[in-house]
Amino acid sequence: MRVFCALNERILPSKVEFTYLRSILNFRDFHFNENLQDSLDSMGFENPTPIQSLAIPIIQSGKDIIACAQTGTGKTAAFVLPVIDRLSKTPSDETKALIVAPTRELAMQIDQSIQGLSYFTSTSSIAIYGGGDGVVFEKEKKALTQGANIIIATPGRLLAHLNMGYVKFDTLEFLILDEADRMLDMGFVDDILKIVTFIPQKRQTLMFSATMPEKIRQLAKRLLNSPEEVSIAISKPAEGVEQRAYLAYDKQKNYLIEALLKEADYSSVIIFVGTKIKARELEKELRKMKMKALSIHSDLEQSERENVLMQFRSRQIQILVATDILSRGIDIDDIGLVINYEVPHDAEDYVHRVGRTARAETKGVAITFINEHFQHRFKKIEDLIGYEVKKYPLPEGFDLGPAYEPLAKKSNRSNSRPRHQGAKGNKKPFFSKKAHSNNPKKD
Repeated sequence: MRVFCALNERILPSKVEFTYLRSILNFRDFHFNENLQDSLDSMGFENPTPIQSLAIPIIQSGKDIIACAQTGTGKTAAFVLPVIDRLSKTPSDETKALIVAPTRELAMQIDQSIQGLSYFTSTSSIAIYGGGDGVVFEKEKKALTQGANIIIATPGRLLAHLNMGYVKFDTLEFLILDEADRMLDMGFVDDILKIVTFIPQKRQTLMFSATMPEKIRQLAKRLLNSPEEVSIAISKPAEGVEQRAYLAYDKQKNYLIEALLKEADYSSVIIFVGTKIKARELEKELRKMKMKALSIHSDLEQSERENVLMQFRSRQIQILVATDILSRGIDIDDIGLVINYEVPHDAEDYVHRVGRTARAETKGVAITFINEHFQHRFKKIEDLIGYEVKKYPLPEGFDLGPAYEPLAKKSNRSNSRPRHQGAKGNKKPFFSKKAHSNNPKKD
């Protein structure tokens, strides 16, 4: 059986499924353990999101599930709540659930969510994600040998413990794979298959993914038993995201950031770049321009990454320059502006990046800089989301950026029309004090 819910689409699910979705209007309809419900009440959680409304009853029924939902839709709680509910109704000191996540940041976030949601219950959890010193490793070993109810782990670190022979998952009831597509992209498929050999075959397996490529379905066939399927609007940015695009040459981009931040007051800004080298370079350039910016990428030690995130969450810095390590799974509230410094390589990564803002039905702005080389990528994004993102003129004082010609052939582009100011060869290719008459009404 396949359960399908289409959000922001013109396709409606079947009458039965639509009625079922609407019937779950309050968390109390799930009949959670009283202590778990107390936790939800204390946190002010009343109404479940669509992914929670559809997935939780399936998980409560004991069936395997493969769920597809974009970031920011509440999917962490969709699998955490029924697990805590089951553990609360049958208390034990043994390890009952294993959650595998692709990054340490996501593992830490899931652990924090569990701690909050299980506050009034006896459920215990620990995140195992590598980094740190021998003391951290010993703490993880103790939890794995003496038993924490829920283990959240990155694949590599978990295998390091499993290969030493002291980890016993004989009592495991749940295996949960979060951001499964990202784990496959990062090359963890062999690690996942190895981990599965250490856990009972009789278990409930929950797979959550932001996208559903064929390789995910193939993995699901190997790991899941007759799963139910739930899909929630995987290709649409949240309604609260105001999307904009600017046609800009690379040398204009830093000055464009400065101009945009002067136009509006954004307390928290994430700028996504393609590589860790670019993240470091942009951080330096922004700091030279007297902006409060730090970068986060895989070259930083875990303690350094945690410190950067702490400063960003506490508003000590305004701008976080990040690689795609943050595009999924990091829950930071009140991000007012997301900037794609370059057009993402994969169209669906665009949805995940802009999903960092306008979370939990709030409002936010997502801006993408489009240079002359990657316009075809942005056209693929527009094809995916089903509509055109408005192209805004550069602010007053900027030379014109490149024309938007995503379908033009590179070999003919130079002969098809005159080059705009700011093209290669101009003495001031990125910025000039002379104002141009860029009229937004004509755009």
